[in-house]
Amino acid sequence: MHIVQTRKDLHALVGQWRDAGETIGVVPTMGALHDGHLALVKALDGRVTRRIVTIFVNPIQFNNPKDFQLYPRGVEADATLLAATGKVDVLYNPSEQEMYPPGFASRVMVSGLDSMLCGGDRPGHFDGVATVVSKLFNQTGAQVAAFGEKDYQQLCIIRRLVSDMDMPVDILPVATVREADGLALSSRNRRLSPALRQQAALLPAALNTALAAMQAGQPSAAALADCTTTLQAGGFTVHYLELRAQQTLQPVTQAEPGARLFVAATLGDVRLIDNMPVLVSA
Repeated sequence: MHIVQTRKDLHALVGQWRDAGETIGVVPTMGALHDGHLALVKALDGRVTRRIVTIFVNPIQFNNPKDFQLYPRGVEADATLLAATGKVDVLYNPSEQEMYPPGFASRVMVSGLDSMLCGGDRPGHFDGVATVVSKLFNQTGAQVAAFGEKDYQQLCIIRRLVSDMDMPVDILPVATVREADGLALSSRNRRLSPALRQQAALLPAALNTALAAMQAGQPSAAALADCTTTLQAGGFTVHYLELRAQQTLQPVTQAEPGARLFVAATLGDVRLIDNMPVLVSA
């Protein structure tokens, strides 16, 4: 596995692969890798002949400087984890100056999808995501990119970006990977103390309870209210808990196939997100 830190060195490798007719897949990450990231790498099996994993903690998608500073980092451990898979050809780990050299002044915005859910209390976040993902697609020359469904709004925005801008990249969604107690794997989980980590299991449990209540016929508004109360009693600050159409992310009032339940909630000083599909019969 090559470890590359500059666009020049990356382009040299990618150029060789493209000249040889190889197919390139990319897994964009911010590091602090876990089994969820490795599932993205594995999802590219049979779809590509070369794999690039990018690690870049993107400063322009953080609206809270403290959150950026506290974001877990550990490139050496990440490199060891990726090399052990035997699947990754390149770890691309550019510096901030490499990604945003002096004079950089452009932003990419996906209107509409960026202003709801996480975009509501993280202004500018998805502009930062769309900008860095556009750059990574251009730099890696990837034909396939794998993204996890845990960050479902991000997945929708990237799909829209690729479609609108005619980018020749197939977006491969990968199901959320969870711990044994149901908590969605996230790099941010590392910031939870042991006690808060135990409390955090309430988040997926409460979502499952709400979905089961809706499936049993409880009105969605009542189920969401009960879920919010449960989470607040468990120490969470709930930023949003909403039922949305999974294709458009528009609000829906009934739990029906094609809808998803979305949540963002803070435990301690760690912001956690999750989502689950509605599986009830029409």
